[in-house]
Amino acid sequence: MNISNDFGTIEEARARLGKRLVILAHHYMSDAVARHADYTGDSLELSRRIPDLDAEYIIFCGVFFMAETAAILAKPGQKVFIPEMNSRCVMSDMAPDWLVKATLDHLAEGGLSVTPLTYVNSSAAVKALVGARGGSVCTSANAKTMLTWALDQGPHTLFLPDVRLGLNAADWIDLPKEQRHILDVRDHGKAVLLEKAKKARLLLWPGQCVIHSRFKPETIRKARQESPGCLVVVHPECHPNTVALADACGSTSLIIKYVAEAPEGSVIYIGTEYNLVNRLAAKYQGVKVVRALKYSTCSNMEKVTEPNLARLIANLDNAPTVQVDEALKDPAKLALTRMLKACAK
Repeated sequence: MNISNDFGTIEEARARLGKRLVILAHHYMSDAVARHADYTGDSLELSRRIPDLDAEYIIFCGVFFMAETAAILAKPGQKVFIPEMNSRCVMSDMAPDWLVKATLDHLAEGGLSVTPLTYVNSSAAVKALVGARGGSVCTSANAKTMLTWALDQGPHTLFLPDVRLGLNAADWIDLPKEQRHILDVRDHGKAVLLEKAKKARLLLWPGQCVIHSRFKPETIRKARQESPGCLVVVHPECHPNTVALADACGSTSLIIKYVAEAPEGSVIYIGTEYNLVNRLAAKYQGVKVVRALKYSTCSNMEKVTEPNLARLIANLDNAPTVQVDEALKDPAKLALTRMLKACAK
């Protein structure tokens, strides 16, 4: 393990602050960052932890929408930080709140009663909009459960912003393809074809993850040619054609579990962000062979580093906190709470 001055700064502060500080890290963080975390997990696991935290300082190592979620769920008086404020999510930015609102308004004006369901990879403003309109949030771990929940609320559901997760979740619940429609959200949402939308139960926003779009069916075919008998597990942000060729598909937590339960000697290809794949490869070295289906990293996740975590933790009392507009907090929290409640059953 490479021990740097940054490592020492972080660990000294953790020892000094004790239970006043909690560090959360998404599975896509680098090893240098993840080794300092009190808790690592996917979006669902980390969201579930936040309401039970009593720490005064919460540092979220991930992209900005994750820290926003922590700020929404945090108790009064708790301070939420992120080491890099500019760690955006490209997928989240594909569904700005003003465009989601305009599209929902256009659908409503066309006579459609729509329950919105937003992937957690969305801004606090979008979560608030969804919460105010009777909708909820999902993660890759519970998309099947939450899509079923949303479809039970009324005649139409809008799933956003990830079209691929939405299509995969629709496959998991056997929703007929003729009941799905991908929206054209150009022209401030007015390009939506209302007659086609009315015939569909599931309306899909046309966003996607650039990291997981790199995993193609031919990537899996090549892996199977190179390693006959190999296992392939991918994340559900991958295209449905890719998912169809994999042995398993699921959230980062499912991927970790899949690798852990694979027989000794297995060769396992993983289609998700490289930092997690690399960590699993090191963990099972000599027991199982873990390979990346293709090298694919998230440049925004990589903006959170050990040096900027060290700078933050050394200056917590003067560092900017993650702020969510008070007008957004209650409806956004309502959307998140609906998810946590539905998935607690």
